[in-house]
Amino acid sequence: MSYCTKERACSDLAKPPVNEPREPEQFLMQAPQGNPLLLSHTLQELLSKDSVQVELIPEKKGLFLKHVEYEVSSKRFKCSVYRRYNDFVVFHEMLLQKFPYRMVPALPPKRMLGADREFIESRRRALKRFINLVARHPPFSEDVLLKLFLSFSGSDVQNKLRELVQGVGDEFMTCRLATQAKDFLPADIQAQFAASRELIRNIYNSFYKLRDRAERIASRAIENASDLLIFGKELSALGSDTTPLPSWAALNNSTWGTLKQALKGLSVEFALLADKAVQQGKQEENDVVEKLNLFLDLLQSYKDLCERHEKGVLHKHQRALHKYSMMKKQMMSATVQNKEPESVEQLESRIVEQENAILTMELRNYFSLYCLHQETQLIHIYLPLTSHILGAFVNSQIQGHKEMSKVWNELKPKLSCLFVGSSNMPTPPLSPPEGNFFSN
Repeated sequence: MSYCTKERACSDLAKPPVNEPREPEQFLMQAPQGNPLLLSHTLQELLSKDSVQVELIPEKKGLFLKHVEYEVSSKRFKCSVYRRYNDFVVFHEMLLQKFPYRMVPALPPKRMLGADREFIESRRRALKRFINLVARHPPFSEDVLLKLFLSFSGSDVQNKLRELVQGVGDEFMTCRLATQAKDFLPADIQAQFAASRELIRNIYNSFYKLRDRAERIASRAIENASDLLIFGKELSALGSDTTPLPSWAALNNSTWGTLKQALKGLSVEFALLADKAVQQGKQEENDVVEKLNLFLDLLQSYKDLCERHEKGVLHKHQRALHKYSMMKKQMMSATVQNKEPESVEQLESRIVEQENAILTMELRNYFSLYCLHQETQLIHIYLPLTSHILGAFVNSQIQGHKEMSKVWNELKPKLSCLFVGSSNMPTPPLSPPEGNFFSN
């Protein structure tokens, strides 16, 4: 395995095998061969770890509140459990507590009042993306937290999750490689971290714009379906009009009757066209927009991790160094002023404690960079998802236009009577030749 194991028993495991990078050199930070830092996973391996479905179940209505529950079904564990949003919240908190140096995807926001169907559906999709990213993340996928969340059917899942983490310590405390992380990192790790962060920020911005455009395209397909349906209904209404024909139009009575008969039946074809357009829009929402959202969630979790690294362990390390420097100055001042031996001993003891704290923080800082290195690789393992997304988009367009074209072609012969006058002679073309429309 390339990732650190999570339990203390991991020290009994064999040394990880040599893993060669699968991605192009420009995408991976360089490290010596045999370095357990490098990942050997492929996108297909990650996606095959599990497939989790999150479906909305009927609301349970209490005296004052309505509860939204989800059925969470794991293909890997072959079971289904019922979870509420707060269960996801506790699970998320425990993941962050146990894996502070890993990409933990964010949860969708909680909305207390006025949660409409659109919001509930949007949150269901976001929860599904969250749990699938977690279930496919190498350390998370092998951790007891995930197994309990996806398979425990009791009603006290939140306390069970907390009990698993309580007193165990985070990944730094349980990983056998934590104190050796510095040995596996390249010398220019800080520069590489900054470059990777900038690259992934740019990738995120581009995918964010792609997702917005894909949403607009899918929405237009659904709006087009509504317009086609109304268009067909209006033609049907025109064909069903029962207003008596005035006497001055009696000469064209047979023509109008024929036209009405033809118009009346067109709503069926337009309804079919509308249905095809809806199918295309829904398919693009599921296969294109959702996959873009999944990748955006992953990229956002990387950005959040970078911020945790800088504001967390790195910031604490810098503060500890500053505090240590102040203590040393106090020690020098106390020595110069010949203060009482007891006060000097206490200061020396505090300095030793601070030195130990700094050493621990330095080790955590290197372990955080070690994890960031692996999480960066994980992002690049997911990058080929781009081809899946583009393939789904192209296939949706091809299939959608093909099916709609078939309906349009079947509709055309049914319009033949509209192009024949009362004398059974063809009428002029529907659109005059270019340049003759405004001629005198």
